[in-house]
Amino acid sequence: MPPQNASQDTIICYAPLMITTQGIWQGDNPLKYSLPLFLLQLILVVVTTRVLVFLLKPFRQPRVISEILGGVILGPSVLGRSDLFTNAVFPLNSVTVLETMANIGLLYFLFLVGVEMDIAVIRHTGRKAIFIAFAGMILPFLIGISFSYLLHERTQAVKQGTFILFLGVALSVTAFPVLARVLAELKLLNTDIGRIAMSAALVNDMCAWILLALAIALAENENINLATLWVVLSSAGFIMFCIYVVRPMVSWIIQKTPEGEPVSDFYIGVILTGVMISGFITDAIGTHSVFGAFIFGLVIPNGPLGVTLIERLEDFVSGLLLPLFFAISGLKTEIGAIDGADTWGILALVIILACAGKVAGTLLVALLYQIPFYDGVTLGFLMNTKGLVEMIVLNVGKDQKVLDDKSFAIMIVVALVMTAIITPAVTALYKPARRFAPYKGRTILKSNPDGDLRTLVCIHTPRNVPTIINLLEASNPTKKSPLSIYVLHLVELTGRASAMLIVHNSRRTGRPAANRTQAQSDHIINAFETFEQNAGNVSVQPLTAISPYSTMHEDICSVAEDKRVAFIILPFHKQQTVDGGMEGTNPAFRVINQNVLANAPCSVGILVDRGLSASTRIAGNQIAHHIAVVFIGGPDDREALAFAWRMSGYPGNTLTVMRFVLGTENLDQASTSNGIENDPRVLKVITDSDRDKQEDDAFINQFRSRISSEDCISYNETAVNNAEQTVAAIRSVDTAHDLFIVGRGQGVVSPLTAGLTDWSECPELGAIGDLLASSDFATTVSVLVIQHYAGSDVEDFTTSPDSNQGTFMNRTPNTNRRSPRGSSMNDT
Repeated sequence: MPPQNASQDTIICYAPLMITTQGIWQGDNPLKYSLPLFLLQLILVVVTTRVLVFLLKPFRQPRVISEILGGVILGPSVLGRSDLFTNAVFPLNSVTVLETMANIGLLYFLFLVGVEMDIAVIRHTGRKAIFIAFAGMILPFLIGISFSYLLHERTQAVKQGTFILFLGVALSVTAFPVLARVLAELKLLNTDIGRIAMSAALVNDMCAWILLALAIALAENENINLATLWVVLSSAGFIMFCIYVVRPMVSWIIQKTPEGEPVSDFYIGVILTGVMISGFITDAIGTHSVFGAFIFGLVIPNGPLGVTLIERLEDFVSGLLLPLFFAISGLKTEIGAIDGADTWGILALVIILACAGKVAGTLLVALLYQIPFYDGVTLGFLMNTKGLVEMIVLNVGKDQKVLDDKSFAIMIVVALVMTAIITPAVTALYKPARRFAPYKGRTILKSNPDGDLRTLVCIHTPRNVPTIINLLEASNPTKKSPLSIYVLHLVELTGRASAMLIVHNSRRTGRPAANRTQAQSDHIINAFETFEQNAGNVSVQPLTAISPYSTMHEDICSVAEDKRVAFIILPFHKQQTVDGGMEGTNPAFRVINQNVLANAPCSVGILVDRGLSASTRIAGNQIAHHIAVVFIGGPDDREALAFAWRMSGYPGNTLTVMRFVLGTENLDQASTSNGIENDPRVLKVITDSDRDKQEDDAFINQFRSRISSEDCISYNETAVNNAEQTVAAIRSVDTAHDLFIVGRGQGVVSPLTAGLTDWSECPELGAIGDLLASSDFATTVSVLVIQHYAGSDVEDFTTSPDSNQGTFMNRTPNTNRRSPRGSSMNDT
């Protein structure tokens, strides 16, 4: 069946003024008028694309697959096989309007890609990534050349040289933005292989743009002659004009805008008009209009102007207009043109050899750089990602009659298959979870007292930063036991997540951020780097996790495992209001916290941030904190006390430990049962709660014996009989403290907290943590709720006086203490 939309050899006549209808009540058919018809086409394209995105989400396929498939479904291969559907919804006279709007969307999208792209990253890209990028291009390009001869014999009157260039470019490019999203979906962003793939794809993408400009220049001229030379020279002149004239003018606009003020709407309008002017100029000189828009975007300096442009355009362009371009590609695709077993055989051969060429080229360089074999193969598959640049190459080739229907359909299917197999192939080949060697220091108690305390800090927004930095500073980093901090900025992966954000941690160029989220990342990193410079014995490594909130905990846990951390600090999902109350931020933050608590490979702390500003300031910039620990019993409480005891070593900090023990009523019942237990005729079974009680007593005795000379630590025991008395005792605590550290109490059943969890607003904080974090609690201080790593050994410490844990619980006592403040051991 001939394709319905093959309009090249068809003459179409239609009334030029048929734009809007007078209404169905006047007897008009809306589908006979260009505007309502275009709106219906746009609705169909967007809805079909969104449905496919939803259906393919479980298979973790990139959005570009859904967009191309949507066009194929609406085109002559599926729905377009019906003459009724094609003539009603996609008649030939509507194709011009549809393609024009699709190209406007493409124009502005590539302008945004240029604005977001940071060429400085390429300058800082290592030699390894550059060689991988070139090796991954050369072999597929050669395969493209060989297949061009095979396919060229089956096509009519197509220029051989230009055909070679188009096929080679289409097979050799790697789609940088698509790869960024694939890596984010596969949780590979913070791995070495992810960083190499991103850097190599960025180099490949820039090379692809140069080849695209060359291919278009050749396609629009029959032979390489003086006209082709003028196209190349005028394109180079346009680039120079943008760099040396346009960029200084845009920089002047930025300088004219006061710091902190939004860019004037007038200037925004001028720049958006400049996009169209650039597109017009490059189209007029013989390259594609998108080339001019991309270069124009590339010369816009990063900063507030770029942020404003992206925020104004991205949703509309990416969500509505760009899918039109992919739909047009699908509408031009006639799968039926791939007829005969021999053509399908060629198609399969192109896919296998092009994919194998990319993998082989990449693997060769990877092995030279001593990258493991399976990592090299994985890298090769990742470099096979196809996307926008290839679609532009194929569409230009089709429009310029370089590619016929059969070649175009083959290349579209090749792009779809090569991109679709990446996720399953990489998932099967690359198993980073298997690579994690077991490590012992998964808790604060089990960390090597003579080594660093590895801590993973998770940040949602810059608002989380000050209190967490104050907490870390007060955690007593010393030469003997420094702090190794991994700062993980948590960013939701949405349709708007830019590819450049994903490589922000490799762009230490000092240049301004390209979008608001990247600006937040830079703000967070700068704050922690300043902390690292000012605080001694602290090392900071910034990372970014870009993921859907539903799987964000997997990123957090894998980074924790990879970096072998002992402690994860998460911000609470509520924040303090002006009046001292607590209001929810994003409900997804709570789900992340709950998932991390359930799956973490180490101990976890949730920080309820009410501002950790110290009540006392001592010499220099050091600040003193008054810390309180509520100790009921169990491994979580022991872990909480371990961290608090470490903090007490920081100059100026004081620690109050409040242990609650069973009162006389419970002791009478216990003594009665002890009479039976002491009977030798009765078989005794030691339960987990009995073992916990023994460990708590041994732990506290060890702790008390070691703090006898510590004037900054006070220990109190309070006898209570029930949860009401426990709550009353906690409420009676003086307001001098600015931080409570408590255990979550997971799995601990105690009469001292019985019934409290029934009324918990946030069960993930445990009974005591929820009480302290509630808005009706009298004192509004920050609370750190700690959960001990559930998989840790039962014995977290040794009670032997000859133990090698001389610096008990990873704490180095500080000799620079203030004068005694009274008795340090109080039993009530």
